[in-house]
Amino acid sequence: MWIKRRKDWELPESAATPEHVYLNRRRFMQIAGGGAVIGAGALVLPQRMQAQTETPPDPTAELYPAAPNPEFAEAGRALTDEEVATTYNNFYEFGSHKQIWRAAQALPTRPWTVTFDGMVEEERTVDIDTLIRAMPLEERVYRHRCVEAWAMTVPWSGFPMAALVDYARPLSSARYVRMQTFEDAEVAPGQEQFWYPWPYTEGLTIAEATNEVAFMVTGLYGRPVPRQNGAPLRLAVPWKYGFKSAKSIVRFTFTDQQPLSFWENLAGNEYGFWANVNPEVPHPRWSQATERLIGTNDEVPTQIFNGYGEQVAHLYPDLSDERYFH
Repeated sequence: MWIKRRKDWELPESAATPEHVYLNRRRFMQIAGGGAVIGAGALVLPQRMQAQTETPPDPTAELYPAAPNPEFAEAGRALTDEEVATTYNNFYEFGSHKQIWRAAQALPTRPWTVTFDGMVEEERTVDIDTLIRAMPLEERVYRHRCVEAWAMTVPWSGFPMAALVDYARPLSSARYVRMQTFEDAEVAPGQEQFWYPWPYTEGLTIAEATNEVAFMVTGLYGRPVPRQNGAPLRLAVPWKYGFKSAKSIVRFTFTDQQPLSFWENLAGNEYGFWANVNPEVPHPRWSQATERLIGTNDEVPTQIFNGYGEQVAHLYPDLSDERYFH
């Protein structure tokens, strides 16, 4: 039985971003078009981010910053610094280290198409810009919790995954959605490593995919999402460990069979299909009781479902079943 704990935003005031700081940041971005970031009281473009400005402009750039969704306007923690969140990344297609942001700039994000197939009314492939412009864009501040026990808090832009499911028109008999990311070893050297089961795949139940918290990401910090963070389309399911949030997605397949995901295929004893955050269920090789906030290295307690239990716990009928947390 789910026992309601204190809400994720019920933290000391010192842990939250002051309202005027966040609002001033958004106001500046709206005026400046997101072309720079604020640092040390002046307009500064961090050196490590310069490569991102050298790529062709995103065709949907004028859609950002998206309007904030008031239901997800804060997450009870200070926002992670933009430069930190965009230069400390996992993206195994480009390497297994955390500083892959530079290598990820090789990923061409246009042209880009997304395919909907499997148990749908009509299989089809759509251009990413057509898809983005068909969706109700908004901004949501979410926590992100990696299975490696580091965490960040960022303002994603995008649209509810429920809207994407509606767009795909799955049959009523579909119970799962399988997501597949791009596959191109010529630009992603990590995909030359034969011991990984490429392409990267992930899956959700239809109930999870249509939950109010599940979110398709197209932007970050008021701009189109950078390549290293999953451009042009990624998933955010913040009550699950980060490896469930597939990046650079090209295919959604609706099925009545539970998908075998990338990490589950590679190491099923450590990374399962469900992967819901639970501080009391350790990873086989380390504790999940605490997490490290990147940028500050503060250690904080991990919350069950990463603080989103009120919205998602009902999806899991027996929380004593540990498989829901691997």
